[in-house]
Amino acid sequence: MASRTLAVAIAAYAAGALAQSTPLYQKHFEWNALPYKVDTDTGERGTQFGYNLCNSTTENQKSLCQTAVVNSIDDFCLWGPPEPNSVVGNTEGEAVAWCTKPGRGTRLIPAGALTGVQFMKTPDYVQVVGFIDQANVNMQFDDGGGEMDPHGADQRGNPLGGLVFSNAFGTDKTKFTQVIEWHNFMGGGVFCMKTCDPAGPNAAHFCEHVFDRIGCQYNAPAAYVKGVFESCEGESQDYPGVYTDAAGAVQTYTQPPESLGVISTIPYTARVPKSSNCVAATSSAIYTGLPTG
Repeated sequence: MASRTLAVAIAAYAAGALAQSTPLYQKHFEWNALPYKVDTDTGERGTQFGYNLCNSTTENQKSLCQTAVVNSIDDFCLWGPPEPNSVVGNTEGEAVAWCTKPGRGTRLIPAGALTGVQFMKTPDYVQVVGFIDQANVNMQFDDGGGEMDPHGADQRGNPLGGLVFSNAFGTDKTKFTQVIEWHNFMGGGVFCMKTCDPAGPNAAHFCEHVFDRIGCQYNAPAAYVKGVFESCEGESQDYPGVYTDAAGAVQTYTQPPESLGVISTIPYTARVPKSSNCVAATSSAIYTGLPTG
């Protein structure tokens, strides 16, 4: 009996360990049935810093909500540090959601922090890019930044347990779908957040997560224009890291390891996808209800 009890205990422990080690991108949830925390691991990076069950009781400028949305030019979130004057590279695992619209249970991006935004819907993804006074979302003003995505070296994501949802992939705007593949680059006063259609066959390619050192220009090429706020349709970009050289041959860039120092040259310029049907907006009209910085 003792040996059987021990065997059952070992099996239960193994099952628990397996459940806790499930990669974040393989954890799927419904918008209206989120657990308090999606990461129950206690690995090398510790426990999940914030929580995923966010509502009116968690909405304030100290919120630790780690569930973001990307719906439209006036309703999106970015990941930012929880404490002021932080460096993204040191806090990416603890990042919290900063959003443009009240009602998400998150922190709100202060009024005036966004100084240019383009929202783009393509056949494969939606993305929002632009310029931001990053000190308003707790980043050091001169931080070159980094990347957040649902992977990370331990597959727990950056931030740990960070989820992204969107209503942009269907006609029913009341239906929020979990975005499995996404990436968000923050730094140098620039941001880009791309969420890939979970029903698309190439989501993992368009939302690649291995080019963390070359930023928005190569991962989310777009028209970055200060002072312009617009919502567009457009064609999909080339996969990050993939380009056509002068001879017409398709090439794949390999990012060098950090041990080799600063990346001083890159052998290509990313193609900027064509946009169409752009609708201009005014920041003061679309970003209402936001706190001052």
